[in-house]
Amino acid sequence: MSSLFHSITPLFEIVIIAVLLNYLLSFFWNTRSMDLVLGLLAFLLIFAISSWMNLPILHKIMLLIGNVAVIAILIIFQPELRVALSKLSLKGKRYREVTEYDKFLDQLANSVYRLAEKRIGALIVMQNEDILDDYANKAVILNANFSSELLESIFATTTPLHDGAVIIRDLTLVAAAVILPLAEDSSQLTRSMGTRHRAGLGASQLTDALIIVISEETGKVSIARDGVMTPGVKTDRFKGIIRSIFTPPQTTDFKSQFNLREWLRK
Repeated sequence: MSSLFHSITPLFEIVIIAVLLNYLLSFFWNTRSMDLVLGLLAFLLIFAISSWMNLPILHKIMLLIGNVAVIAILIIFQPELRVALSKLSLKGKRYREVTEYDKFLDQLANSVYRLAEKRIGALIVMQNEDILDDYANKAVILNANFSSELLESIFATTTPLHDGAVIIRDLTLVAAAVILPLAEDSSQLTRSMGTRHRAGLGASQLTDALIIVISEETGKVSIARDGVMTPGVKTDRFKGIIRSIFTPPQTTDFKSQFNLREWLRK
């Protein structure tokens, strides 16, 4: 019996490795993270060559780089890793249904990258815990349900609302033509980044909001948060960053809550 078990162990290991590789490649393929996978394979190849050819100095350098690279990967690609791990959930089918927030995120991402493709500049503020009423009250109040068509029409250059920012709270477009404070220290901005980027960076320095900036000159999407501007964000990382910061708004069923006051009256 034990001999039979040991004979099928290699096959069992091969199957597990194949499943893991298939999952990883299907998640990373055609994304910016695929560059990381290719770089990792190149690193392992050089490491194997240094061991096989007995190159002690190169082998030592690769070990030191590997120790630092593991920590760097966990920090830089935290949003992607979080999304990847969430897909491993073993919950039932009802938990896998697309939520209203998932639909909102897909619509937002599609609108952002359609605007970027057309080189239409935009500034989108996603409110977090800090209330942004001071900025919204000085702008054009909308309080409209979010839709791709509404967001894209606001930033069309023929509309009077395209100058300024849009504030989004949960699934609501709160206000448009919002004026944001400019960053005093704009040293991290490049020459191709203009007033929109400076305004987005300034708002991120004063609030915990996440600011999406679409460059009219380059068509690139940048994200500003906590006073840091991240340029050239691709679609997959865009969704990962937002999911890692915002949780879907909870809908409360007041009828199902236990009301102590009503119970005491009975």
